[in-house]
Amino acid sequence: MRPLRLFSPLLLAGVWLLPSQERIEPRDPARWNKDCFPIRVPLLEKAPRIDGDLDDWKYHAFTDGLWDILRVRQAPWYDPARNRLTDHGNEPPPEEDLAARYYLAWDHRYLYFGAEVHDNVNDVSDPHHEPKRWYYKDAICWFLEAPRDNRPEQFGQGDNAFCFVADARKPSYGAWWRHGNAANSYIEEPIPPQAVDYALRMNPWQRGPGDFILEARVEMAPTLGKSDPAWRPPKPGDEYGLEIVHTDPDGGDYGGHLLIYGTGDDDSTWGIMRLTGPIQPVERKPN
Repeated sequence: MRPLRLFSPLLLAGVWLLPSQERIEPRDPARWNKDCFPIRVPLLEKAPRIDGDLDDWKYHAFTDGLWDILRVRQAPWYDPARNRLTDHGNEPPPEEDLAARYYLAWDHRYLYFGAEVHDNVNDVSDPHHEPKRWYYKDAICWFLEAPRDNRPEQFGQGDNAFCFVADARKPSYGAWWRHGNAANSYIEEPIPPQAVDYALRMNPWQRGPGDFILEARVEMAPTLGKSDPAWRPPKPGDEYGLEIVHTDPDGGDYGGHLLIYGTGDDDSTWGIMRLTGPIQPVERKPN
């Protein structure tokens, strides 16, 4: 009996000499599969009090757990040139430098934003300060396209960024709005005072002065509705674009960033956020 050949020379040649179009190409972070990261943002049936304590709504909100640089590194949108931490010497391990849980919900008037943050240093000093330079300070910014469309834009019509600086003094630029409209892009201004309420609790767990809890609400009609006249009052099933940008300079100039659900200002790279009805907290059973 002839011995069985497990691999023929032609088969081996076919394995090693694949046509160029069949070779595995490097990952393109801008083309990540958004359907693999569903962002289902629930309706709140009861409006929370904005006081820096998220316990009255965070278990009814969207969250997908703890994010740090090690988790972001495994995400399909990861780009090491954009997602990075700074090293100024005597730094803690990366997971102790910056880690956060983010929360998002809505009702028929407001979007609600929350974050529980561990940061080894609170840095809100910018040597070349301008009100619009939130990205040179410790800050969290939610990028939203509302309504979502299929046109690649960079803070054109319908693009909004609601940015909150982790400064306990709550300066006039502490709640910032970057957006576009039909005629202009990258419009920079404070969120209208009548449209925003936010609170910061610094060192809430008594573990370190860089830690904080952020809680905010932004009224949609005077912000999203101003940016794009196609925006309509929200309802379950509506789709928005979403990216979270968390900046962490740690005493440097243009320092560390975590980018979540996107790769930057191009709204075509942002995740798909779907408004849903209410959800109940995770059920805990005795056995």
